[in-house]
Amino acid sequence: MLPGDKSISHRYALLAALARGTSRIEHFSAAADCQSTLDCLRKLGVKIERTASAVRITGAGLNGLQHSRRKLDAGNSGTTMRLLAGILAGQPFDSTLTGDRSLQRRPMRRVIEPLTQMGAEIHAGHEGVAPLKIHGRKLAGIDYTLPVPSAQVKSAILMAGLFAEGVTEVTEIVPTRDHTELALEEFGVHVGRFERTLRVTGGVELRPRDLTVPGDLSSGVFFLAAALILPESSLVLHDVGLNPTRTAVLDLLAGWGVPISLLSVREAGGELVGDVAVRHAPVEGGEIAGDEVAQLIDELPMLAALGPFTEKGIEIRDAKELRVKESDRIAVVAENLRRMGANVEERPDGLRVGGRSAGRLHGAEIETHGDHRIAMAFAVAALGAEGPSTIRHAECTDVSFPGFFESLDKVVER
Repeated sequence: MLPGDKSISHRYALLAALARGTSRIEHFSAAADCQSTLDCLRKLGVKIERTASAVRITGAGLNGLQHSRRKLDAGNSGTTMRLLAGILAGQPFDSTLTGDRSLQRRPMRRVIEPLTQMGAEIHAGHEGVAPLKIHGRKLAGIDYTLPVPSAQVKSAILMAGLFAEGVTEVTEIVPTRDHTELALEEFGVHVGRFERTLRVTGGVELRPRDLTVPGDLSSGVFFLAAALILPESSLVLHDVGLNPTRTAVLDLLAGWGVPISLLSVREAGGELVGDVAVRHAPVEGGEIAGDEVAQLIDELPMLAALGPFTEKGIEIRDAKELRVKESDRIAVVAENLRRMGANVEERPDGLRVGGRSAGRLHGAEIETHGDHRIAMAFAVAALGAEGPSTIRHAECTDVSFPGFFESLDKVVER
C-alpha cells in the first residue's frame, strides 16, 4: 500500500485541530513532514494520539489554540510552515515558525504579503525566509490574486480567512490542487467557487470528522515509472487519490502512449479514490510547459529522470519554481543525469533530456542534496542503468515516504 497522501494529511490535521471535538484520521501519512505538522500542533496545545493505523486529534474550536513558548519547528515541510502561518496570523498571541536549513532557504514573502494585507504582523529573516516571527492580530478579509501558482499560499490565505472578519477571496491565474477547499467543506466550511476565485467567510465553527487519507499518487508515480523502465512489468496501485488536480501526470503518460487504466473509482471524504493499473510499453516523451507545470510540479523530477528511457526525450519549460524547492531541482536533476551519461541541456526555467537514441544510462554516484524526490527519482532511474548506482543521503526519503527503498525492492522482486 502507498503511504497516505502527504498534502491531504497536513490539511486534515490542521483543520481537525481547529474543530470542536475529536476527529479520527485513518491512513495518516507517516512522512516526517506530516509529523512536523503534528509536533507543531502539540506545542500549540492540541491533544493528539497516534496509533499504528490512525491519528486522533481533539480540537477546542477556532479559538482553542494556545501560545507556545517554544519555536514551532516545521522541519523540511514548506506545507507546514505556510499553512500554519495562515492559522497563526489570526491568533491572539505571538509565534515563531522555523525549519531545517533547506526550509530556511525557501521563499516565504509570497505568503507573508497577503497575510500582512489581512492585518498580521510578520517578521522574516534576510530576503524573506524563515524563521518567521508572527504577531497574531485580528484579521480582515481581502480579495487577493496569486501572482505565482501555489496551492500552499492559496491554502494559507483561506485558513487565515477562517479567523478574518468578513469574506476572504483568492483568485488563481492557474488552477492548483484543491485539497484545502475539499477538506474545508468536509469540516463544515462553505467554500464559494466562482470560476477561478474561491471565497470563505470568517468565524464558521468547524465540525470534527472521521476520515481516511487516500494513497499518495505523487509517491505512486515512482512505481509507475519503474514499470515503464523495466521490461515485461505490470503493476496495480490500490486505493490511490485521484483528485483531478493531481492526475495530470496520468493524463500526460497516457498521451505519451502509456497503457494506464483507472479501476474501482469512488468518492471518499470529498476526494476521488481508486486503483491505477499500468503495464510496460514504449514511452513517447514530449514537452511539459505552460499551465500543466503547476499540476505536475511534484512529479517533474521523476518525469525528467524518465527522459532517457523515452523515444523522443523530455523537455520541461516554464518550471522556474523547481529552483526554490527542497533543492534547486533543475540543477540537481541535470547534474545527476549527466553523471549517468544522459544528454541534458539545463535552462533557466527547465531542461531538455535526450531520449533512448542518446544511449543507455550507466550507474553513478547520485548526489541528492537532501531532497527526497531527487533520491526516489534516481533510485528508479538506476533500475534501468548499466552497473550499480549509489544514492547519497538516501535517508532523506523519510521526509515523504518512509520505507521507500523496501517498497521499491518488493515491487521489483515481484
